[in-house]
Amino acid sequence: MNTTPSRPFAYVCLALSMALVGSYVALSKPLATALPVFLLAWLRFGIGGVAMLHWLRKPVEEPPLTRQTRRLLFLQSFLGNFLFTVCMLYGVSLTNAVSAGVTLAAIPAAVAVMGWVFLREKVAPRTWAAVACAVAGIVLFSLSKQEHSAHIAQTPDAQNMQDLAWLGSLLLVGAVVCEAAYTVIGKKLTGSLGPKRITSLINLWGFVLSTPFGLYAAWQFDFAAVGWGTWTLLVFYALAACVWTVWLWMTGLKAVPAAQGGVFSVMLPVSAALVGVLVLGESLTGLQWAAFAIALASVLMATLPSRAALRVGRRAS
Repeated sequence: MNTTPSRPFAYVCLALSMALVGSYVALSKPLATALPVFLLAWLRFGIGGVAMLHWLRKPVEEPPLTRQTRRLLFLQSFLGNFLFTVCMLYGVSLTNAVSAGVTLAAIPAAVAVMGWVFLREKVAPRTWAAVACAVAGIVLFSLSKQEHSAHIAQTPDAQNMQDLAWLGSLLLVGAVVCEAAYTVIGKKLTGSLGPKRITSLINLWGFVLSTPFGLYAAWQFDFAAVGWGTWTLLVFYALAACVWTVWLWMTGLKAVPAAQGGVFSVMLPVSAALVGVLVLGESLTGLQWAAFAIALASVLMATLPSRAALRVGRRAS
């Protein structure tokens, strides 16, 4: 049955989804170093597709796919899977995991605006305040990026990294727009399709779109040069990016407006930066920890029940 989850369960799903996205955004940097970006994207969709072949079957209670639904599925996969993956992987490879997390944290504001414009959602003042709080955390974090620039300047490829840093940032901004569109389209699709069905169909489109580029990259690539640790990381990345995060996100969006769900995107930079620190050896300052506290406060602001909801709950009891 295509049931709507409770609000608390939906919040947990959205938070877990973005935390997983943040972890693989950070971990994708060593993968993008070991594998060509288009080959990495193609293998990701292929592994994810094998893992959820049984999700492709149409449930008995689901209505037939309309032309509009097929168009939305393609757009969601093209923008949210294919273009987001390319922009994010190339962007991360030209910057660093912490900087990538900072840029991608602009997603809450982009989702709120797109939901208001395209879905005609009535965004509550407190949700706008939560979005503003998330953006404030992003700005505060951005002010402390000079330390990471100094760290990059000490690496052997420092000059190349600095010359192309602007391109990496631009690609990450493109990833923000793609991810926001992904959320808004996903909210639209949850009205007629279940989370598992959406997850499998958009992954199938992602595999189709990336196959020509993936085959070309694979033809010239030396697979024997890749260590077993990289392959293990690739499997985790594929399952997290294609299966777990998408299913969790679509499940949460069934019960939560797009703008409110978008606030949970602040979990992405928090998770990405923590993985960057714990796994990749990057560092955070006290100012950056304060920025994360502000970002997490935005989640609380968006999810705590309003006074009106509390009054309704007391009357019902």
